[in-house]
Amino acid sequence: MKRKRSRKGAPGIVEVAARAGVSIATVSRAFNEPEKVRGPTRVRIEEAANDLGYIRDRMAGTLHNRFSGTIGLIVPTIDNAIFAELIESFSARLLDHDRTTLIASNGYDLAQEVPIVRSLLERRIDGIALVGLDHEEVPLTMLSQRDVPIISIWNYQQDATIPCIGSDNHQAGSIVTEHILNLGHKDIAFLFPETTNNDRARNRREGAMRAIAASGLNLPEERIITCGYNIETAKRITRQLLNDNPPTAIICGNDVIARGAIYACHAENIPVPEKISIVGIGDFTGSSSMEPGLTTVRFHARKIGKLAADVIVNMSETGFDPSPFSQKVDLSFYDRGSTRRLN
Repeated sequence: MKRKRSRKGAPGIVEVAARAGVSIATVSRAFNEPEKVRGPTRVRIEEAANDLGYIRDRMAGTLHNRFSGTIGLIVPTIDNAIFAELIESFSARLLDHDRTTLIASNGYDLAQEVPIVRSLLERRIDGIALVGLDHEEVPLTMLSQRDVPIISIWNYQQDATIPCIGSDNHQAGSIVTEHILNLGHKDIAFLFPETTNNDRARNRREGAMRAIAASGLNLPEERIITCGYNIETAKRITRQLLNDNPPTAIICGNDVIARGAIYACHAENIPVPEKISIVGIGDFTGSSSMEPGLTTVRFHARKIGKLAADVIVNMSETGFDPSPFSQKVDLSFYDRGSTRRLN
């Protein structure tokens, strides 16, 4: 049975008016016709709204507490084929439920989720999907205060504090590292992005390091290199690595970095995999068509997106128990032409 989701506990226009010491009508004018309110008064109202965590309801008076039929989706970037697959699958499945998607990108900056969530709440979203499990407390509180369902997608953790559907990034890092170790490589370089506020990258790196530790290999610190998700950056770092102290294998935090590493090898006339083995994580569109084809781990983005859409719609309609739950989507490993066994 469907229920009308309440937004109880959230501060409203009455509380803002009381905090600012003005009438409710003045607060309404400040938001709807700001040119009619004196500057100092507007500032006082804005400060009161921010202090209280007030979210303007742009659709008030038209929906009368009905569902908006819209789900929010915040991704780290849309300039990435794997997230494009996720967005397409999530949005298409929502259409099956007669829902639409509002999509935003935080640019790998979690602080940007505060204004994004505020804007989505102003539009009375019925639920929100966030990529990963690292998020600032403020946007999560804003959503919780209004009883808006939240689901995390992409990264799976059994003990996640919010509902999540995704794959095990620890396992992804472990799989590619064990593959390289099983091929007999001992001089291995790791190109991973900064892991602060990025649970996916952090878990992949942790999984890789656990595999190294389990093998008994002593990995020098200089072989662990920070590299952003950028082909040009990865290419530059790899070229320097190849000229200074080339390893026999490079393990990359995702396929974007791996592509940059392979391009660097081409530029330096170092054949892959004859002289160096390279692996990625993600299996982005085009990774199988490279020369050589990229050995990598695939995250099934379309399946994750479809499952997440089904769950968030169910949560918004039925009052799905918000207690944390986790659903794991298995990974697939593809051994292509970018790695080889050492002689």
